[in-house]
Amino acid sequence: MNELTELYQEIILDHNKRPRNYRGIDKATHSAEGHNPLCGDEISVSLRLNGDQIEDISFQGEGCAISKASASLMTTLIKGKSLQSAKEKSSVIKQMLTSSEEPDDSLEELGDIIALSGVRRFPVRIKCATLAWHTFEAALNGKKETTTE
Repeated sequence: MNELTELYQEIILDHNKRPRNYRGIDKATHSAEGHNPLCGDEISVSLRLNGDQIEDISFQGEGCAISKASASLMTTLIKGKSLQSAKEKSSVIKQMLTSSEEPDDSLEELGDIIALSGVRRFPVRIKCATLAWHTFEAALNGKKETTTE
C-alpha cells in the first residue's frame, strides 16, 4: 500500500471514530433524512442558514465507516460557506466519487475530502460516500421523504 493510500485510510478512520459535527442543531432551518438500503446506512442532516450562509451544519445516524466519514468531512468542508459555494462543492465531490478518472490537482483545494476518492474503485461503496451529500441537497430542497440516492 502506498503512503497516500495509507494517509487517506487514516483520514477516513479518524472521521469515523471522531466524527465532526455529529449532533443535532437547535433552530435548524433545513433538515432531511437519508437511507442507503444496500448497506443499511441511515443519516439525518440538519443545517441552519443565515441568509445565504451555512451558519451551522450537523449530522446524526448510523452507518459504515465510509458513510460516517463522508458526512463528517462534508460538514467540515461546507460549514460557514455560502449556499452557492456549498452546492458547487457538492457537485464536484459527487463527480469525483462517481468518475472513473483519477482526481486531478484542482481538487486539492477540497482538503481531506480527497481521501474519499478511492471509493470509486468499489462501486458498491459509492452510495455510502454520496449519501450525506444527497441528504444535504435534499435538506436544501425541502424534501420531506427519505432520500435513498
